[in-house]
Amino acid sequence: MTGWPIYTGSGRPHEGIQRLPPPPNWRAFDGGPPLPPPKQSAPGSTRRLGAPDSTIEHLRTASHKEIQMVNAALFLRRPLLVTGKPGTGKSTLAHLIAEELRLGPVLRWPITSRSTLLDGLYRYDAIGRLREENLRQLRDRVPPPTAPTEGPASPPEEANPATDIGRHLRLGPLGTALLPYTTPRVLLIDEIDKSDMDLPNDLLNVFEEGEFSIDELARLPEEAGPVPVMTADVGGQAPVIRGQVRCHAFPFVLLTSNGEREFPPAFLRRCLRLDLDPPEPHQVTAIITAHLGAEAAAAASQLVTAFLAKREIADVTTDQLLNAVYLATSGSRHEQTSPEEIASLNEVARAVMRPLSGPE
Repeated sequence: MTGWPIYTGSGRPHEGIQRLPPPPNWRAFDGGPPLPPPKQSAPGSTRRLGAPDSTIEHLRTASHKEIQMVNAALFLRRPLLVTGKPGTGKSTLAHLIAEELRLGPVLRWPITSRSTLLDGLYRYDAIGRLREENLRQLRDRVPPPTAPTEGPASPPEEANPATDIGRHLRLGPLGTALLPYTTPRVLLIDEIDKSDMDLPNDLLNVFEEGEFSIDELARLPEEAGPVPVMTADVGGQAPVIRGQVRCHAFPFVLLTSNGEREFPPAFLRRCLRLDLDPPEPHQVTAIITAHLGAEAAAAASQLVTAFLAKREIADVTTDQLLNAVYLATSGSRHEQTSPEEIASLNEVARAVMRPLSGPE
């Protein structure tokens, strides 16, 4: 495998995805016609990663285990189930992969107890389409008053069923990821352990076959041709033929779990698994530097030490530390801040790091 590793964890964007070898024959897909990769802009990445492309490498040093499992998921075209405590960077990993491999914006599907497979695949606004059809028929029956013209009146314009349905159908994050892109999209299925008991099993066939059907489009006559539908990308649109969506490059699917439940063996068999450890002390400092700058990281050394000590006996997360450092440094101070106010802010900053569970 001369292309190994594709993902290096360095944070420096590159075109290594072009070196990804063909999939094993049991994970090869032939969806089409192939679609070009999406635009590289990822609006949410800077907010999550806290740095532009040139300095993302300072955000987090990937462990050897993490690099190996991400590449295994890429080569085998299998979903990656990432487990770890809150605040360990499970969701951030999806953005790091998308940025380094230039795979476009991350498609995010946040899971709740009410999430269903159809929510991830597509939504069809049947009521909106019915309302639009009623308005069209009303306009046809009562034409607007116009000046008399010579010659016969033109017949009312007939509705195009394919176009009408496409305007009221939007692919979800999972449905968008399964479009036949030439390079894989990154799909983040966030907090899968919050789902009901059925969702992991419902995902099995989609993960195995890499396709799904849109019944509303499959019922259209064959001469309808490709139907443009909206996607989960901002302003995105893609053609769907005969109601079938089948991937060309299987998406990189990253599922996160806080380890709060067990998953059925059939679901685990289709996933690779990675247990993500909390960030090391030097990684914690690097995260603060990426988000708030080197000066804030240096000024927050005592808060970092307190955070690391508290993390040994209780559940505290990295984003709590970021909030505390922001309050104690750049976010709330100015040149006229008095020593009493500084002491008060430091006290508030420590209170922000109150454990989620365990002793104070």
